[in-house]
Amino acid sequence: MINWKIEKEHIEQRTIIEDKIKTILIESLMLGLDKKLIQNDQPLFGRGLELDSIDALELSIGISTEFGIALTDDDMSIFSSVNKLTDYIMENQTNI
Repeated sequence: MINWKIEKEHIEQRTIIEDKIKTILIESLMLGLDKKLIQNDQPLFGRGLELDSIDALELSIGISTEFGIALTDDDMSIFSSVNKLTDYIMENQTNI
């Protein structure tokens, strides 16, 4: 049976993390975009937001600072979208 209270808390927590990631993207990378224009499943590299390796480093530092999660080169696949980053943070952060 689904516990709707837990599901609601999970969704609220996820929304907060997604918003923080978008803020990090906009502020640390100086994108000059409105958060509403960044889709959660939009690619961050290539044809998406067109980020590059320097941007990945800045994003990694921002994520580490905000969420207390150290990222390594092995974690590069999580940078594919806001959704992937959110999933990774939710799985690896003990105190959100």
